[in-house]
Amino acid sequence: MDRKSVAEEIAKVALLRGTFTLRSGKTSNYYLDKYLFSTRPEILKELGTMFAARVPTGTTRLAGAELGGIPLVSAASMASGLPCLFVRNAKKDYGTAKQLEGKLDPGDHVVFVEDVATTGGQALEAVQVLRAAGANVTHVICTIDRMEGARQNIEATGIVFDALFTVRDLGIQPSA
Repeated sequence: MDRKSVAEEIAKVALLRGTFTLRSGKTSNYYLDKYLFSTRPEILKELGTMFAARVPTGTTRLAGAELGGIPLVSAASMASGLPCLFVRNAKKDYGTAKQLEGKLDPGDHVVFVEDVATTGGQALEAVQVLRAAGANVTHVICTIDRMEGARQNIEATGIVFDALFTVRDLGIQPSA
């Protein structure tokens, strides 16, 4: 599939209309259900390839947050050949009691893979966990930018922000 076809497929399977409360607390008349596109192998394979093409030279690891980022970072890892890390929403209270799964060496250059970015809050929370563990997080690359502040909030922390698609690519006009 070419880029336009991937965008059309995502919109076809994952764009829901109605009234939704987003993670940011904002209300929206549409919702992009990441699970409806990240569970489709034909879309996930293309997204993995697209993420891999945007990973900058010098990157040593990819990372993604549970739950929605796990299939995306796994696909990107397979397409790029780079190992990946999983960031839990909270430290587990059993076994190894980790919040970060996978091997991270201090100073590793990490690209964080995100699903749908609104304000960038979840990505920035995960970046804090990665940085506390010694990672040098250089980029956040999301599947879809809702164009509601994620770019500005992430770039304000010195991290490069990139998106495979914006809501405009999916035929949605962003809110003013």
